[in-house]
Amino acid sequence: MKVLVIEDHPIVIQGCRALFAEDTDVTMIEARTAAAGRALYASENPEIVVVDINLPDGSGLELTGEILAKDPHAKIVVFSMSDAPVLAIQALEIGARGYVSKNGDPMSLHNAVRALARGEKWLPDDLVQEMALLRAGASGSTPVLSERELLILRALVRGRSMAEIASDIEVSYKTVAADCSAIRTKLNARTSSEMVRIAVELRIV
Repeated sequence: MKVLVIEDHPIVIQGCRALFAEDTDVTMIEARTAAAGRALYASENPEIVVVDINLPDGSGLELTGEILAKDPHAKIVVFSMSDAPVLAIQALEIGARGYVSKNGDPMSLHNAVRALARGEKWLPDDLVQEMALLRAGASGSTPVLSERELLILRALVRGRSMAEIASDIEVSYKTVAADCSAIRTKLNARTSSEMVRIAVELRIV
């Protein structure tokens, strides 16, 4: 079974090699960029693809969509630093069959690859519960932000501090802080950096 891992961090690649080292039926193929992954998928026809959500030359979610547009039967696991359910929902809606956080149990990726090989989908149990709660509380797949929340989020993505944003849009610091808290809740992000990362991946900003 060929497993194509599209990942740009050498340490993560080494971890993946170690994870499948004792699986004699697995041949791991590596790509460090979206372009290389696209080419290897076409030439090697792997059974399973593991795609990092952040690649040097593009989004792993976009690459997942591109591969599935050409091969609707492709079995893809999205691999991310974030365990935010909103990203997992986005990945599944694009057509990925699994979502694994790099922050979780390393065996999760192994289990996901094996599940996809059996024709199943795979998600960690705790993420399934969080996704269900998020979907129950939202009318759509992408969280709805107010005009001011979007303005603040775009400024944060550009690297502006909350104090600078408060001055820019002529509101109090407390107002910006409260809006940031509301945005984190809507995106189910634990920290401001995760909030920004999710916003960029979902192309909210």
